[in-house]
Amino acid sequence: MAFYQYEARTRQGELLSGKIKADSQIEAEKKLVGDKNLSVLQMSKMQGILYQDLDLFNRVTSKDMVIFLRQMNTLLAAGIPLVDSINLLSQQAPNRLLRSALAEIEDDLRQGVSLSHAAEKHRKVFQPLVINMIRAGEAAGILDEIFERLAIYYEKQNATKQKVISALAYPSTLGVVAIGVVMFLLAVVVPSFADMFASFDSELPWITLFVLHAGEWTQSYAWVIIIAFILAIVGIRVGRKNDDIRYYLDYAMLKLPIVGPILQKSALARMSRTLSSLFTSSVPVLQATSIVERVAGNEVLAKVIRNIRASLEKGESMAGPMQHHWLFPPLVVQMVTVGERTGSLDQMLDRVAIFYEDEVDQAAERLKSMMEPLLIVVLAVIVGVIVASIAIPMFEIFDTIG
Repeated sequence: MAFYQYEARTRQGELLSGKIKADSQIEAEKKLVGDKNLSVLQMSKMQGILYQDLDLFNRVTSKDMVIFLRQMNTLLAAGIPLVDSINLLSQQAPNRLLRSALAEIEDDLRQGVSLSHAAEKHRKVFQPLVINMIRAGEAAGILDEIFERLAIYYEKQNATKQKVISALAYPSTLGVVAIGVVMFLLAVVVPSFADMFASFDSELPWITLFVLHAGEWTQSYAWVIIIAFILAIVGIRVGRKNDDIRYYLDYAMLKLPIVGPILQKSALARMSRTLSSLFTSSVPVLQATSIVERVAGNEVLAKVIRNIRASLEKGESMAGPMQHHWLFPPLVVQMVTVGERTGSLDQMLDRVAIFYEDEVDQAAERLKSMMEPLLIVVLAVIVGVIVASIAIPMFEIFDTIG
């Protein structure tokens, strides 16, 4: 939303001026005319940060975009004009950022601006992929089909992303909880027994001494561990804004055991799905690779895409740079090579995307089924050692007393 400054007259001819908040200028005029019975003489959008909504935490999710694309496809296929379709969705879109963008796009469309150019002004809402596919749909007169393809693309991307998040979130959460439990036992529970053991003049087992020392260390440096953990997270988030640091972080993640292969397959599925969608919509190959580089989500893959675009600019094949990089398995290289030779690159990439989307699904399920019992066993062993370190000297003390 934004503020609009206006000048208007009442039915009695009285001149009024003020400001009003609305998603678009058209909506602001409707409020003044319909709700206040005013005749608008002049209106302009107020500039400055004080008159803008700060969308720091509001973003358009893949789910929001899928709903919008599906609805646009349905409305256009039913023969409803583009402007009316945008107007309808701008009123009922659940996401405020999307609703505001659609309202401004409607204003631009009524002034004769094309949908792709209007959407291009809202890059926080619409990715380059969406803008370029809409542009291709406008040129070919198949906007309804383009919105359907985009909806399918976002649905598959979101499904793959959720599989990866689900596979990584469960063991990560369980691991954090396990570390928290162990730190609590070492910092709070174990030290409470230290004074009791010290009052008895008897030699403690090595396992008890080890746990007591670990408890003292944890009690003394727990705050250091917590601060270091927070600083590490902040450092990674800040570091990812630098291309070189982001490259090495992504490289390290791809090389991790178990997790790395899942991230690799997810990146390949995303790249293949995006390229296939762009080629199917007749987006030029150089433009398509430029878009994929920006939406790759992985700097290692983005670097290879840059090499691919450089190869294409020289008149060479797309498969060449893939063949010499460890990120791309022979299957991908072979499929791309066949696609280039037969002129069916979009179909081959679609098959690659389907294959790796299924691979991510299966790998995610295997990871969850494997990590759950493993983490539980590790936690049980650690807690068991702590309990044993306390129980063993307790039994010895009871025997001595008895």
